[in-house]
Amino acid sequence: MLDTSRDFLLLDGDCGLCHRLASFMDSRLASDASIAYRPIKSNDAQKLIETFPKWQQKLDTVYLIRNGRSYVRSAAAIRCLLYLKWHWKISFFIFWIIPLPIRDIIYRFIARFRHYVFTKPEICTFRID
Repeated sequence: MLDTSRDFLLLDGDCGLCHRLASFMDSRLASDASIAYRPIKSNDAQKLIETFPKWQQKLDTVYLIRNGRSYVRSAAAIRCLLYLKWHWKISFFIFWIIPLPIRDIIYRFIARFRHYVFTKPEICTFRID
């Protein structure tokens, strides 16, 4: 079982965009950032998702567990910026100004077409620690 005191980003292990997000974050993490990645379909991730509110458990989306709280869709995606170096963190506030329903519409559009734009990775290579 995953350490629930730790922050986790649960991503689609078959998605090229998700792999690029993990790689992008990994190379730009702030020195004090502590986040680990897991494929959503992994046993550990599924057990963790079972602890989320019922409405979140049914979603097919990215999940971020930050400070013991779960976030989904665009709320999870933009909070990933808070783990990065200071100049990336600034963009969090810019994106946060956009109302949640509009952010989620954009998120869902990108999520729907991500497999057409980003090639599927041969294997899931998230850095797991």
